[in-house]
Order: sequence, then C-alpha cells, then structure tokens
Amino acid sequence: MTAFPGSIAFDEYGRPFIILRDQEQQKRLTGNDAIKSHIMAGRQIASTIKTSLGPKGLDKMLVSGDGEVTVTNDGATILKLMDVDHEIAKLMVQLSQSQDDEIGDGTTGVVVLAGALLEQAESLLDRGIHPIRIADGFELAAQCAVNHLDSIAEPFPISNDNLEPLIRVAMTTLGSKIVNKCHRQMAEIAVNAVMTVADLEKKDVNFELIKIIGKVGGRMEDSSLVKGVVIDKSMSHPQMPKSMKDVKMAIITCPFEPPKPKTKYKLDVTSVEDYQALRTYEAEKFEQIVKLVKDSGATLAICQWGFDDEANHLLLQHNLPAVRWVGGPEIELIAIATGGRIVPRFEELTPEKLGTAGTVREMSFGTGQDKMLVIEDCKSSRAVTILLRGGNQMIIDEAKRSVHDAICVVRSLIKDSRIVYGGGAAEISSSLAVAKEADQLSTLEQYAFRAFSVALEAVPLALAENSGLLPIETLSELKSRHSSEKIHSYGVDCMLTGESDMKKHHVVESLHSKKQQIILATQLVKMILKIDDVRSPNDQPSY
Repeated sequence: MTAFPGSIAFDEYGRPFIILRDQEQQKRLTGNDAIKSHIMAGRQIASTIKTSLGPKGLDKMLVSGDGEVTVTNDGATILKLMDVDHEIAKLMVQLSQSQDDEIGDGTTGVVVLAGALLEQAESLLDRGIHPIRIADGFELAAQCAVNHLDSIAEPFPISNDNLEPLIRVAMTTLGSKIVNKCHRQMAEIAVNAVMTVADLEKKDVNFELIKIIGKVGGRMEDSSLVKGVVIDKSMSHPQMPKSMKDVKMAIITCPFEPPKPKTKYKLDVTSVEDYQALRTYEAEKFEQIVKLVKDSGATLAICQWGFDDEANHLLLQHNLPAVRWVGGPEIELIAIATGGRIVPRFEELTPEKLGTAGTVREMSFGTGQDKMLVIEDCKSSRAVTILLRGGNQMIIDEAKRSVHDAICVVRSLIKDSRIVYGGGAAEISSSLAVAKEADQLSTLEQYAFRAFSVALEAVPLALAENSGLLPIETLSELKSRHSSEKIHSYGVDCMLTGESDMKKHHVVESLHSKKQQIILATQLVKMILKIDDVRSPNDQPSY
C-alpha cells in the first residue's frame, strides 16, 4: 500500500501504519552500541584534559569565535570554553562545572576519573555484564572508597593564631597554576582574605565580601591584599584631593541633578527669560542638593549615577569630593565595609547613615592615566579586596582563576577540617581498599569493584606521565609501599625531589573535595550507562 505525504495509510484490519519522517536518513544507535558511543565521547573529553593534571600539567590555548584568546590549565575553564556538540560530552562539561561550583578545586581530576570509569565500563560491557549491574557495582565501590577516605583522613588545625597549615594547603592548590613562581605569596593572600571574612563558629565564609580585581602592568609579585574596598574609579574632578583621612561618606543611588517633572508632556522654552528662569531653578536645586549632603556631615559622596560638569564644578566649589558611576555590587560592598546605608534620596540623608573609613586614596599605575580608588581602615574590616597585577590580561585572568581555587579550598577546609594527602596518594590508598573489598564479594559486582579500583589509578598514572616519569613503574612502586608499610601518604613525586612521602612535602588536599570528586564522577558514569537510546525532538513518528 502506498502512502502519499500528509495521508494516512491503513492495513487490511484498519490499523494505521506508523510512518517515520526521513527514516532512511536517520541513524540511531540502541542498546550496547549506544552506550559505547557515549563512552567514546566521554573518554575523548577526558583524554583532552588529562595532560593538564598536576603541577607539571600543560596549559591549553582556547580561541573563541571572535578571536579572544584564553590560556589556562583550569579544567572547568577549558571545558566551559570548548565548543562541544555531543550530548554526553556536554554532560562531562557540566560535571566539571558542578565540581567547580561545589568545591572550586579538582575540576580536572573529576573528569579524568570519570573518563577512566567509562573506559573500565566498556571492558566490562565487552565481557557481557549488563550495564545496570556495572552501574550498581560502581556505586557500591564509590561508597567503599569514600568510607576508606574517611578512615584515613587526618584532622586539620584551623586557627587565626597559626595560618601556616592553611597556607600549605593553598600552596598545594596553586602548585599547578601559572602563579606558582610566587605561590607562597598568593597562598598567604588567599588565606588572609578568607580568614578575615570567615565565621569560624558557624564554619561559614561569605564570598561576597571578597572581591578579586586585576590591573594590567607590573609584576605578579606586586599583587596585594587590601583590608577594604578597591574600585576602578577616580575622583570626579582632577582638582579634588587624592588622599583623605577620617572620611565620612554618603552612599547615594540618586543622580546629582534637578528632579524631572513626572509628566508625559514636554517643556518648550520660547524666550530668553524662560531659559534664564530654568537655569536659575537648576542652580538653586544643585545648591540645595549639595547643601543636604554637606549638612549631613559627609566629606565624600559615592554616587551610583553620573552628573554633568556643572554639578561637578559645584561640588568642587563646595569642597565636597565625589566619585561617580560606581556599580551596584561595588556600592553594596562599600556600604558593608564602611558601615553606611545606601540612600535613595537626598532628603533621607542623615549623619547616622554615613559610612566611615580611615583612609581614602587614589592609586595610580605606571605612566598611563589608570587610577583606582582605595578605601581602607573601614568600620567593618571584614570586606577585603585582592588586587592582582600581571604583564597582560591573560596572565591576570588565569591568576584570578588560580586565587579563586585557593580561596575555595580554604573555605572547604573551614567547613570540614579534615585532609588527605595529594599527589595521588589518596587515590592509590582507596584503590587498594576497593580491590581488597572485591575479594570479599561473591556476586557479579566484584568485577565492577575491581574495575573501579583500576579507574582510581588513572589519577596517579596521569600525574606520573605528565611529570616525565614511567607511569606503570612509578605506580607499582607506590602500591607496593602502601601495602607493605601501611602508610597512606605516598604519592607521585611530581617535582622530582626524590621523596614520595607527601606528608614531608606538605602536599595535602581537602577531604571534602576528594570525596566529592569520587561521588560526582560515579553519578555521571551511572547515568551514562543507563542511556541506551537517543531521540531528537523532531525524530518522532507521524501517523
């Protein structure tokens, strides 16, 4: 029976035929073939990013469609900027982003681990094991690994009196970044910033109080931590003072201009007298606005909006320095730091709503006209600003990402003050524990346990390979030392110092970060193993 486009075809019993649109052009995979296709896509993403793992990892240069260049070895940034079409590859990108949002560190390691799990799952599929059994086995193995990490974790001292342990953790995070030539200084900046705003009783860190800004020029060693607020603005008039002491500032979100009539009609000025009257009205309003600010006791006005040259000149005449076009987030940060209130109308300005700061000064850079305003010695010293310097914008952008990672790791340690040792030591120890557990199982899941154990070794293997070592030989030696000496701190000697005990190198990682990597990678792989068909929205049958 022939069916024409738009018609309905019936068989001899009156049942309609299902006609699939462009069926001869559709290519659909189902069953294990679909799962293997997904595994291949995930492994390709993991192999791309594997070479960026560790302190000897390589950077990636990514060029956007409009020619913007980014050089980084941060896993989340690389994947975010990659042009990915495959649906499973997009899930790998989201995996890295989830790790970045939750912890801020370990974004490369979680993708490498997921890729290794997918590789092991493929070999189990070839042996005839059902994907559901593999997924369930991986989940049980992940739980075993997490429990083992809890057992080998060590308590970590967090105190404002002794910041050295936190600085060492931050140095571990920054060891693989572009800032490693001054990573002691950057680690101290990150730790001091977090500890300034941290609430140790509630075990909480408010990231909104930490602002990271960069300025091109100078050396990376010129970076500093300001106990206050730095904004990329200058005084509105060049003759206004560049430095002020004991400042009382009015934080205003209304413009320095006469109020406009709330009407849809326009005003036509038809004579000189009307124009003069309008000018007189504007001048009187300007005088009134400035008087309101001065009468409140303010010595500096911070305005969210701009004002014209006439208002600017009037402010100078009345000795009222002002800063204009200050953004909303910066206004809020200034209010928090100085203890002031954001005022929406000049009439509501009172002395109680003014913010206070010990010093407000302009900072200039190089031979250009670049200036920034520094507000220091504030009433609330909890708001801090990290000012980063560098030779070009790419270096500053990478330094921002690096310092953000260090800040996130210190925050996770404040939330859960337990650590494990880095350099792949935690993964090797967990791998041996999972393999030992597999020997106790009599069900089919023992194969998934052994595969999970092998997948955990992908991280130390990648570290060794990126450091120029012999991967298999290095891993075999470390596993032997873990088994014989029962010490869980042996990891890959990436810096080629001749000592593989990470405890002596002070290479430590947050337990929360490591557990999160294993859990997120396992959840993603379990999801991929359960997808055995892919349908697009327009690949639907028509009747």
